[in-house]
This record gives sequence, structure tokens and C-alpha cells, in this order.
Amino acid sequence: MNITHNLPDGLAISGNITPAFATIVTPEALAFFVKLARKFEPTRQTLLAARDARQKEFDAGVLPGFLVETKHIRDGNWVVASVPQDIQDRRVEITGPTDRKMVINALNCGANTFMADFEDSNCPTWYNMIDGQINLRDANLRTIRFEQNGKSYQLNDDPAVLFPRPRGWHLDEKHVTLDGKPVSGGLFDFALYFFHNIKTVLARSSGVYLYLPKIESHLEARLWNDIFIMAQQESGVPQGSIKGCVLIETIVAAFEMDEILYELRDHSAGLNIGRWDYIFSAIKKFRLNKNFCLADRSQVTMLAPFLRAYALTLVKTCHKRQAFAMGGMAAQIPIKNNPVANDAAFEKVRLDKLREVVDGCDGTWVAHPGLVAVAKAVFDEHMPTPNQIHKQRDDVHYTASDLLDFRPEAPITEAGVRNNIQVGIQYVGSWLGGNGCVPIFNLMEDAATAEISRSQVWQWIRSPKGVLDDGRKVSKEMVTALIADELCKTPAIVGDAAFQAGKYIEGAAMFEQLIMDDHYEEFLTLPAYRAIA
Repeated sequence: MNITHNLPDGLAISGNITPAFATIVTPEALAFFVKLARKFEPTRQTLLAARDARQKEFDAGVLPGFLVETKHIRDGNWVVASVPQDIQDRRVEITGPTDRKMVINALNCGANTFMADFEDSNCPTWYNMIDGQINLRDANLRTIRFEQNGKSYQLNDDPAVLFPRPRGWHLDEKHVTLDGKPVSGGLFDFALYFFHNIKTVLARSSGVYLYLPKIESHLEARLWNDIFIMAQQESGVPQGSIKGCVLIETIVAAFEMDEILYELRDHSAGLNIGRWDYIFSAIKKFRLNKNFCLADRSQVTMLAPFLRAYALTLVKTCHKRQAFAMGGMAAQIPIKNNPVANDAAFEKVRLDKLREVVDGCDGTWVAHPGLVAVAKAVFDEHMPTPNQIHKQRDDVHYTASDLLDFRPEAPITEAGVRNNIQVGIQYVGSWLGGNGCVPIFNLMEDAATAEISRSQVWQWIRSPKGVLDDGRKVSKEMVTALIADELCKTPAIVGDAAFQAGKYIEGAAMFEQLIMDDHYEEFLTLPAYRAIA
């Protein structure tokens, strides 16, 4: 049923408001959101238009560089404000969506923090978004419970610290309009979470801690900072009660890391190496550049020159500014009934985390509770202190050209094309069914990795360098045939029952349409969102 609400003037909600949902979308919370939205929506639209204008420059062959007008910020001696005690040690962070069982298990798994995701590992159905808000509220209140198959789940005595991730600036909340226009999904997520949780967390000497995704410039970081200032003023809580950790997951943001930290300096919880989205961003930004072409996704590791430069520059920049430098995602998941393969997967994780801690990262991400102990053991051995912000990387000296050293370019293989297609079919099919976090080939895939798969195939078709190692040019005809073939294999991979219950046929059709359309869709989640309730 839909509860009748006293909605603020100009606000309309098409999503079903159950009695439980009515405790989140309260008149007071919505009035708070409307005040923020009316103030900041024009700025968001201006920044999104700036993204489009800059993309036209990239399409014409322009490459990004460090900004001349902000050199004084890069050369300055400023540092960010300190963070509260409960996030001084973030050595292992687990990520995942906000369903109730996941929230409890993630908070109990031994990780230091839980990045509770309203974005890339979440399908933004109205139910998922509001139910997630309920779950995080109850987690902060320490009242969250879950019953399933006769088993009871509840929080232990020392749960992880919550770090929700609202949606990126590009995403609207289609179930809500203000003055007849769509509203920002990220601002909607933030407003509801902040409104319902700020007093609870401050009573524990904690704060509202957030991960901020998909930022492309310091001006986009400034928008978040301005929102934080107004939210705290409106709520009568001290400035600095909010801390935001920015995911550097766009290649353009890599040239503005100092500036992003500067804009958020009173509200900063550091920067994160958002590796998968970063690769996707590089492909997207330079998709029409004839000199750009990456090898099979499996070959583009953190040892690739452009990724190595990015990671070390991030650590150096953060530590110079007394900010946290957080490592990237380990997407591996435990492999049941195959000890050899499982040991190999865990060793990959261990080596990845060893590289990060030696580089100077203050913590890292895992996608599965089974990997927490592996990552923690590495950081415990090499980082005896709560963090290693004291570890300055004055030896790191990367230039703009190093950040743009896009190797490897080969090999591109049929197996690589097929893997991208199968990941795309399974992920989009699952997403259309309401699930944004999908285990595929022993990796936990989210929208970022699906975007790499989609964007690589799109670009290989159109790039003169999109040639397989056997000499064949990747073409629309080849990809159409491979999609049909891979779809036939999908039932055997996911199981007949799961295939029948899912939307894999629709997922394959959408994936193919995105690849075949010469107009590149900026995010696959945009048309996918239009296709769900």
C-alpha cells in the first residue's frame, strides 16, 4: 500500500511508500532533502554539462593535464583536518550492497569498515534504495536483526564502521521529482542517510562517513563540500561531523587529486584507488582516440604503467596532505570444492595487498568476508601502526605522460572478447533482475567491471588497433555471433533454474544494443535503470 504523505511543495514520489518506508521518507527528511536539492541541483547540472563539453575535447584528440589555474594549491603546504578515532585504522574495508543480511555479515566479518553501497554493487530499485536506508539506520542504532531458515543474525559487540556510498552525480532518482524535474540520486541518498543517522553516530563520538564516487573534477568535490556545510548548518551539528573519502576512479580526477583534497579539506577521509572504474574511465574518455587501445581486461593489472603511476601518485599526494590513501578492490571470492584454485586466488589477493601496503596504502578493499583475514594478515605484518600516513613518498615523481602511458595494448584475444561478453550478459541480466553484485567466474563483479567489458568491446570494434592476436579485426559481425554463442552457454554456467528466473536474454539484448550503437552510452546503468521498476 502507499501511505499518504504530507509532501513538501513541488515534490512527487512514484515509489510505493509502505509503513516501513514511511519511517525513512518522512515529511521532515523530505523537507531537508528539498532544501538541499533546490540549492544545489543547478550546480550539478552545470557540472554535468561541463563533463559533456570536456568529452568533446577528448573526442577531438585533446589529452588531460594538470591545471594551470590551481598550481598554487598543488604547491601549497596545507593539510586536511584530522579524522575521528574510530576511522584512524581502516586497514581492511569490505564492500557490498545494503540488503539486511549483507549489512549484518559485513559489519561482523572482522573488517574495520563496511562500504555500504548504494551505487555500483546495487541495483537502484525503489525497494533496494529505501530498504537499504532502513538497514543502515538500524545498524547504527544497533537494533538490526534478520531471521532466515531458522537462523538469527544480529550485530556482534564490535562491528565495523559504516561508510555508505551514495550514487554518483550522473544518476537521477527516477521515483522522485521536484518541480517536475528529476532529482539527484546521490543527493537523495545522502540527505536521507544524514538526516536519520547524524545524531545517532555523533552520540558515539563517530560521524557520518561516506565514499564519494565518480568525481571528475575538484569542482565536483566542491559541490559535495558545499552540501556538507549546509547539511551540518541546517541540523545544528559541528562542521566536520561528515567525512568523505573520494574514489579516484576517473582518469581526469587523477590530475586533480591535490585540488580534490583541498576542496574537502575540512571533511576529508582521504582518497581511494578505484581501479576498476579507473580503467573503465580511461576507455570511455579516449574511446575515439586512434592511438588508444588496451589489451584483454585480464592483462590490464595494477602493474600496467598508467595504473602504477596513478596508484603511487595517489599515495604520495595523500600522505603529503596528511590524508588516508586507500588501496583498491580485491574482487576474488573463495572457490568452493577446488582447494588448488582457491589457494591460487588467495595468493593473488595476498600479493596484491602486499604491493599496496609496501607502496604506502593505509588500508585496502575486499569484496568477500572470506578475504578479510588474508588482507588483514598482510597489513598487520607490514603496517604495525593504525595507518602509515607518516610514510612520505618523496621518491615518487610521475608526470602527466606517465599517467597516460596506456600499456599493455596486446594481446587482444577471442577468449578475451568472449569473457567480456559473458560477463556483460550475466551482469546486465542479473542487474535487470534487481541484483547489482554478481559472482562471475570466481570474481565479484559490479557495474565497474561490467563497464570495462562493455566499453572494451565497443572500442575494439571501432579502433584500428582492435585486432585479435590471430590477425582478425574485431567487428560488429564477429561480436554479434559471439554474443549469440555466449548466450547459449549461459544456462550451463549459471544453472538452468537461475537462467529461467533471471533476465539474461534481455541482458544480452541490452548489452548487444549498447555495443552496436555508434553513440556511446556514458553509463550502461542509465538505460538499464529505465528498464526496471
